[in-house]
Parts: sequence; C-alpha cells; structure tokens
Amino acid sequence: MAWAVLLVAALLELVWALALKQADGFSRLWPSVLGVGAAAVSFVLLTFALRSLPVGTAYAVWVGVGAFGVAVLGIVALGESASLPRLGFLALILAGVIGLRLVED
Repeated sequence: MAWAVLLVAALLELVWALALKQADGFSRLWPSVLGVGAAAVSFVLLTFALRSLPVGTAYAVWVGVGAFGVAVLGIVALGESASLPRLGFLALILAGVIGLRLVED
C-alpha cells in the first residue's frame, strides 16, 4: 500500500509542476492554487509512505517519478527538446526508479 501512496504522491508532482508553469510566477490565481494545493497533498502522501518505506528509497522514487514525468510531459505537451542525450538521461532516471523498487521489500 505504501508504494501505491508513494506513486500517487509522485504523480501529483506532475500536477503541481505543470500548474506552477501555467501560474506564470503566481500571477494567475487558479493555476497557482492548483499548484500549491497539489504540492501540499503530494508532501502529505509522501509522509504517509515514509511510515513503512526507507526515506532514501521513498524520496528517490518520489523525485525520480516526478522528474521523469514532468520532463516527458514537457516534451509531449510543451514542445521541449527531445534530443537523444536528454532521452537517454531520462531512461537512466527511469531505470533507477525501477531498480529501487525491485530491490526494496
């Protein structure tokens, strides 16, 4: 169950990062509210996951899934660069997240 909670927390990182991009420096109210709210819920869910997962593993997975997801959404939805080196490093992040999940009980 902790892994499912951690995954939801990590997916909320995508929401808050993209919402804050749209908030334009907190100058737009609703994207700002969504971004800050999603970040708060993400942190709360991370704390619940930390009840039964090691902090190093949980934090690395939380950040890794968020970073990977935001970068992919940036490429797909925002037209950011999809260069081969960038995709390669994203694959390394994904491999690290999967590896941490596989070695953790």
